[in-house]
Amino acid sequence: MATPAFQFTTKAAIATFGGTLLKLTHESAVLGCPMALNVFFPPGAFGRSTPKVPVLWYLAGLTCSGDNGAEKGFFNYWAAKYGIAVVYPDTSPRGSNHPGEHDAYDFGSAAGFYLDATKEPWSQNYKMETYITSELPAALYSYFIVLDNSRVSLMGHSMGGHGALTLFFKHPGKYKSTSAFAPIVNPSKCPWGEKAFSGYLASKEEWARHDATELIKAYSGSDLDIFISCGLSDEFLLSGQLLIDSFVAAAKEAGRESQITVKYAPDYDHSYYYVSSLAQEHVEHAAKHLGVL
Repeated sequence: MATPAFQFTTKAAIATFGGTLLKLTHESAVLGCPMALNVFFPPGAFGRSTPKVPVLWYLAGLTCSGDNGAEKGFFNYWAAKYGIAVVYPDTSPRGSNHPGEHDAYDFGSAAGFYLDATKEPWSQNYKMETYITSELPAALYSYFIVLDNSRVSLMGHSMGGHGALTLFFKHPGKYKSTSAFAPIVNPSKCPWGEKAFSGYLASKEEWARHDATELIKAYSGSDLDIFISCGLSDEFLLSGQLLIDSFVAAAKEAGRESQITVKYAPDYDHSYYYVSSLAQEHVEHAAKHLGVL
């Protein structure tokens, strides 16, 4: 193996769907703390260097870690079928112990919102955008050379859906596709996002740079094919946290309505029962763009 930016420690190697799920830890210089993640390798991929396998990142939601999607999302079954590796990172730095960091489920620990904070004390190490888009992938692709860094897609759930959409828009060309389960698509206008942005960002002028509904209006790439799904019984859709209609309206305003597919699933809520039930469609959306379907 090539020498990576940092070393990974394997805490467990678990056989699943013919492949291997690794539970890893490492020290992050960007976040200033130890971090944990999961990586699923499809059948025959783990332990070889060629041919390389495409990579799908799953970004989890509020209160979650890299374990939720890996253990409850049912993504590994479909990833094994199409020969895709899946990376499950954590949702925030851990153990920073800033004042108030652990006081609420929707801010601080397990609620990093996939952005780089600009407001003290969070700006010291709450740099999840840099971690997810730069530090962690550089180290993973160097350490596990079977991972194909030229074929990478994103998906996410809730806060992670917000991350999957905004990181795709903010880093054009880095990802082949993006999709989202019940995403927070207009955080500037919902209670979760207003709380997070007020706490993490130094000025309100920064909010639009982290809001998918604003970003799609300015996006100039031609590679847009976004898939969003949501349960019609999702309590956060019904309470105005997700605001998917606002995103669709912005896409229409930008002339991109035909490039957005939104599927509403009757009866489903916001839980991993819903996520696992729709996992196939999201993995296959990525598989198409990764060239394996």
